[in-house]
Amino acid sequence: MTLHPEIAKIVATLPPPPPGPIDPAVLRAAEEAQVPPPAERLPLHAVEGRAAVTPAGEVPVRIYTPTAAESSGLLVYFHGGAFFLGSLDTHDHVARALAKETGLRVVSVGYRRAPEAAFPAGLEDCYGVVRWAAENDDTLGWDGTTLALAGDSSGGTFVAAVAAMAHDDGFDRITHQVLFYPSLDLDFDVDRYASLRENAAGYGLETAGLKPFNAFYLDSGADPADPRVSPIKREDLAGLPPALILTAEHDPLRDEGELYGRRLQEAGVEATVHRYAGANHGFVQNFSWIPEYYEAFAETGRFLRRR
Repeated sequence: MTLHPEIAKIVATLPPPPPGPIDPAVLRAAEEAQVPPPAERLPLHAVEGRAAVTPAGEVPVRIYTPTAAESSGLLVYFHGGAFFLGSLDTHDHVARALAKETGLRVVSVGYRRAPEAAFPAGLEDCYGVVRWAAENDDTLGWDGTTLALAGDSSGGTFVAAVAAMAHDDGFDRITHQVLFYPSLDLDFDVDRYASLRENAAGYGLETAGLKPFNAFYLDSGADPADPRVSPIKREDLAGLPPALILTAEHDPLRDEGELYGRRLQEAGVEATVHRYAGANHGFVQNFSWIPEYYEAFAETGRFLRRR
């Protein structure tokens, strides 16, 4: 299928990347400028900011409660943004939709970003918040059932890495992992996956942009050979939580996400992989206003309710 016509219209208007080095401050400001005012956001029963106390320090989180129920399952959400972009605000609409469609209380994590914070700061923040959420079930209203992780793009990297870290630590309370078009292999050799060539240009995220956009993270000490950085390089995937992996047809990262799903299945892990036709990288964040892509949230809800 060709790129969805609504996505194609917007991609056609995207300017070429500016010459010279990437300026994180400029890109962050541009992202934040697109955030709609609170009055225009999906209404929920309650949304509140809080500080999660973790071994790495206090981490800002935003908690989304979809209904008046006193207790529910939890979903801890890690936003994307190539490890240096994204925030609680830029991905607020994703967290709200996840809360609405899953019925779970969502804890969105404002982890530290590169280049200001060196690896593994952001990863430690994410893992710390998951442990904090499990240890504060009384104040968060967790009913002790579902404790799911979800993330998009680089947030999906953190989901896979945190799930593995928890398994290695003997922390077995994570029940599900949901990865939206994840970045799982930060070795950007274009011959590693066919999708890196097939979707190299013209679909928004371009293969040539992967190295410069991830350079802030890699230059901060993140080694692509480290499974915490490239989760697909973990040799033993047995024992990890059941996974839902949603990929986009026109995404350079498509094939690594689908390979990870197959490797989970081969390791005996329940893993569902669904490729969204006509979609590009970022469709959950950028194009969920298109009904067939909002379906990603509904599919997540069905997956989490299956178990």
